[in-house]
Amino acid sequence: MLEAVDLECTRGERLLFAGLAFTVQAGHCLHVAGENGAGKTSLLRILCGLLAPSHGEVRWGGADIRRLREDYWQTLAYVGHLNGVKDELTALENVRFAAALAGHPAGEDVARHALGAVGLAGFETSQARALSQGQRRRIALARLFLAREARLWILDEPFTALDVRGVAALSTLIGEQLERGGIVVLTTHQEVPLPGRVRRLELHAAAVH
Repeated sequence: MLEAVDLECTRGERLLFAGLAFTVQAGHCLHVAGENGAGKTSLLRILCGLLAPSHGEVRWGGADIRRLREDYWQTLAYVGHLNGVKDELTALENVRFAAALAGHPAGEDVARHALGAVGLAGFETSQARALSQGQRRRIALARLFLAREARLWILDEPFTALDVRGVAALSTLIGEQLERGGIVVLTTHQEVPLPGRVRRLELHAAAVH
């Protein structure tokens, strides 16, 4: 279970949100929505432990994630707004490199299967610099196929730059994560049908509705 307890976020002198509280149970998806500048990305970074809230805390299984630290991060798969793809590496090398960094080394066959799952079969040996933005986004999302043991996925605009097949492939991956009893928290400005049990959280500056 993921909990936000009286969260407040201030960036510079600007209050993005305050008094934010919610719970996400196993097998559920939380869709964080709101206008640009409402603090969606900041909230996701707080949930990942990458940004400290001005007030309040995030709890995983009832414990403050600041105390859990590495134990929490091992349960987490995060795909940010930026792809984090290295231009000089091939699609296959990027996936294996990211998996190793996450502490879950992947063999070549597994990495190839992950790329195939997100529609990049045939592009395994292509350098990332030669690929489109949509294809680069799929490389980043292929990490999710290798993160099946991660109970919590936090995804910032994961559908950006994906075509219809890419959207369908990602929706399938999200659905499988929820069926396993995992949790997904994501932002998206696109009208995408999300699978499973989805709750929508609308953010506005300094208020939550």
